[in-house]
Amino acid sequence: MTMSTTLRARALPRARKGIFLTRTLAPYLFVLPFVAVFVAFSVYPLLFTLRLSFTNWRGIGPAEWVGLGNYSYLLTNAGFWQGLANSGALWLLIVPAQMVLAVIVAVLLNDMKLRLRGFYRVAFIVPFVTPLVAIAQIWIVLFDQNYGAINSVLGLIGIPPIGWLTTSAWAKPTLALLFLWKTTGFIVIILLSGLQAIDDTLYEAADLDGASRSRQLWSITVPLLRRTLLFSVVLQTLAVFQMFAEPFVVTQGGPYGSTTTAGLYLYDNITRADLGTGAANSFLLVILVLALSLGFVRLLRPKD
Repeated sequence: MTMSTTLRARALPRARKGIFLTRTLAPYLFVLPFVAVFVAFSVYPLLFTLRLSFTNWRGIGPAEWVGLGNYSYLLTNAGFWQGLANSGALWLLIVPAQMVLAVIVAVLLNDMKLRLRGFYRVAFIVPFVTPLVAIAQIWIVLFDQNYGAINSVLGLIGIPPIGWLTTSAWAKPTLALLFLWKTTGFIVIILLSGLQAIDDTLYEAADLDGASRSRQLWSITVPLLRRTLLFSVVLQTLAVFQMFAEPFVVTQGGPYGSTTTAGLYLYDNITRADLGTGAANSFLLVILVLALSLGFVRLLRPKD
């Protein structure tokens, strides 16, 4: 055996070992940038906030350890519970009505032979991509008690001006209407994707059996959309309990705190530089929304 053959024979196992290591490490190297960014901007802030929730810190100086003091303060604070109650009331005004409306609109856009159907699909998503502050300003103009367009139209039929944004009875429904108008189109798009995954032969068989459109909607469409509806309910629950910009711009949490949502109450803690209480508030909201989401998953999960 020549020397060159011997060297090649010795180099071959090393080359195979190098190829094996490259193939083994390559997937981890490809995902390393994502993992690094995720840890730096998600995991570390989350852990830092959790630690902060057990301290009294104003943003400067050393943090004072208070244990569960922030949590006990919040759980006995009327403002915290009022914020949760306001968010719960908004959820009842928004999510059930939105799911029903979105299912009806999605079915119409998916099944009926509408002219300009593509235009309608785009039109429904436009409010969702429109900046919220711009929509809120339009809402203020429309629902102003003295000069708003809504009261002007109602005045033509003899209805006196209504304080849409200045009375506790109407402020929540007005905010709920804003939220519905902005986000329902997004839920319609999500439900349309679920509708397009349903096999058309199911509807053909139902037609042969003489089932009406309403019967098909209740017995075929809604059960097969249950997973998509569950996703939409959880998504909107998160959005409602995090709602901040709508009451902040439109009502500033008034009148008399009737629109101070859980998200707006959290913001108030931060603006007072009470960062420890704000961090504890954040984790209490996470626990609440997680519990609600698990409840919806159990309630709406498909029986199969």
